[in-house]
Amino acid sequence: MPYEPPTHSVERSLRATTGAKIVAGVDEVGRGAWAGPVTICAAVTGLRRPPEGLTDSKLLTPKRRRALAGQLESWVTAHALGHASPEEIDELGMTAALRLAAVRALASLPVRPDAVILDGKHDYLGEPWRVRTVVKGDQSCVAVAAASVIAKVRRDAMMAELDADHAEFGFSDNAGYPSPVHRDALERLGPTPHHRLSWAYLDALPRWQHLKRPRLAAGGPEGPAGRGTAALEAGGQLGFEF
Repeated sequence: MPYEPPTHSVERSLRATTGAKIVAGVDEVGRGAWAGPVTICAAVTGLRRPPEGLTDSKLLTPKRRRALAGQLESWVTAHALGHASPEEIDELGMTAALRLAAVRALASLPVRPDAVILDGKHDYLGEPWRVRTVVKGDQSCVAVAAASVIAKVRRDAMMAELDADHAEFGFSDNAGYPSPVHRDALERLGPTPHHRLSWAYLDALPRWQHLKRPRLAAGGPEGPAGRGTAALEAGGQLGFEF
């Protein structure tokens, strides 16, 4: 399917208008999954020509994504991943979990970016970062597209590793997202420790509804303004490993 390759136009604009010398592209994967973390990659690419075929990870076949991710990890100037666990998503709500994962990724870069390009129209990162949001940035911006591919491949690999203990859920194929196999396993076996217990899928599983946790609204009593604040402010200091 034909597509317009991503460019450095947003990075060049930020350099010209703000004086930013180091610009990071940031993208997430796992937002709509039932299981697993939300994962964010921050990638710094400079203004070099990217590997051929770079685009939004969702437009690539799994085989092409994996091959391109291998190229990108050695091509980018710097990149880092940040995760927010299912427990943190349940506790903080998704918006705050995205910020937590993004702060972890940015804090893990060897250099602090002067500006950040976020895919989408919502700035979930906020101060003190200088943020430019770009709708479909994973298709139009080189740094965001690179982050998109790396994040998707790395999170898919993490979810595939869970198959050793949870093969019935099909994590190697669905990466924790909704699927008939995933739903059938949930109905028979209930959620694993890797599932988000505030998600609506539990409403359709009467046998397991008692496990459901309240889903938090952004800024609610247990969200960014409440007991999740310490975890959010700690950012890169809080580790999470898979």
